[in-house]
Amino acid sequence: MKGIAVAALKKLSRPDLIEDRAFLDGVWTSRRDVIGVTDPATGEHLADVAACSPADADDAVAAARRAFVDWRDRLPAERGVILRHWAKLMRENARDLATIMTAEQGKPLAEALGEISYGASFLDWFAAEGERAYGETIPSHLPGSRLSVQMQPLGVTVAITPWNFPTAMITRKAGAALAAGCTMIVKPAPETPLSALALAKLAEEAGMPPGVFQVLTGEAAPLARRLLENTEVRAFSFTGSTEVGRILLTQSAATVKKASLELGGHAPFILFDDVDLAKSVKDCIAAKFATSGQDCLAANRIYVQRRVYDRFVDQFARATAELRVGHGLEPGTDIGPMTRASVAEKCRQQVAQAVSAGARLVCGGQDSPLGGNFVTPTVLADVTDDMLIAQEETFGPVAAILPFDDEAEVLARANATEMGLAAYLYTNDLGRAMRLTERLEYGMVAVNTPKFTGAPIPFGGWKQSGLGREGSRHGLLEYLEAKYVCFGNLAA
Repeated sequence: MKGIAVAALKKLSRPDLIEDRAFLDGVWTSRRDVIGVTDPATGEHLADVAACSPADADDAVAAARRAFVDWRDRLPAERGVILRHWAKLMRENARDLATIMTAEQGKPLAEALGEISYGASFLDWFAAEGERAYGETIPSHLPGSRLSVQMQPLGVTVAITPWNFPTAMITRKAGAALAAGCTMIVKPAPETPLSALALAKLAEEAGMPPGVFQVLTGEAAPLARRLLENTEVRAFSFTGSTEVGRILLTQSAATVKKASLELGGHAPFILFDDVDLAKSVKDCIAAKFATSGQDCLAANRIYVQRRVYDRFVDQFARATAELRVGHGLEPGTDIGPMTRASVAEKCRQQVAQAVSAGARLVCGGQDSPLGGNFVTPTVLADVTDDMLIAQEETFGPVAAILPFDDEAEVLARANATEMGLAAYLYTNDLGRAMRLTERLEYGMVAVNTPKFTGAPIPFGGWKQSGLGREGSRHGLLEYLEAKYVCFGNLAA
């Protein structure tokens, strides 16, 4: 396993996609200060990337403001041509982009390839959606006047993106912002800057004008603070923890910025006893262990109706035990390393606390023989609502299974959280499905499927899981302002 990521990066078809300089105002910019990028599976050093300063953030905003004047006036179709070209280049270089992602983030290569395709789809979607930023005409209440609403781009925007989806979370934000006519500065996570810089390289090749799309690398907190203090930044989008989201929202309050926040998840997976158990187990494995469990959509509390509870636990544990743990670049890997050591430690702490409080360890639990950031896929049964794992997002390959008896009970338990991003519901009773989808306090509900995301859907949560929506026409609206215009004295 040692050296596999370093070797893979040396064999890229396009080694120039490995970039260690920030991309500011169309210029690749080095800095004396750097941040190291490592392979989370082995700890090996991969690159030293420019550590930008708050002064660089100021310069990036100034460049974005200058670029906005021209970019907003281009026809939506013209902006769309560049976005589509960018998406095409992503697909043509998918293998290299996925290899870079796996090297710095850790997820299995097959999942990284899926993310590249997913990320490109947002650029295509918003390239078309930008041409449909319709306004409206209002029947006048004033004699001789004509009333209308125009949708206009906000201006300079910022994206602060996470390490678990280092490509798709950029294109989902930038695709919308750029299609709307805004300019965007991306601040990627310090763990995964290489994916962001590779995207910038392809954006440049696609004909993106200087200053329209920039990547500011470095430590997150000082750069984010400086960007959010700048009055020229009109909106920001953040994907990450609720804790950090609160901090960023507070920092942006003084300048009253528009905020789009996709924050923590604590997804319930509710399984009734009328479903096909084998299919449900397979789907629950997918909902729990995608991205090695480091996914805000991951099933965090698996509620199983008591009549099928024991059979589900047995089948689910056997399927979990078959998951292969290894380096994301090794063929057949299902579960890669945790990107951060702190995530691996949180998983271990939750398992230890649950077992000490009476949960049943069905499989896993022990430290992975691979050591480091690797976590053995683990199944805990007989979990209760007062255990830490049932109260906090796990963000790793540890599954908590809880029994329930009836619909009213499980609904109350599923809703008993300040998180409200996504929920999964498995039942063949249409009436029950309709009742529960209406009453689950979540921004997204998936019925009898683990797969529901994509460019056309409004991705986002309720309560402390976020503000606003990404993807779909709603995602475009996050970067547009409504301007009401009244033409008076038009009577003949």
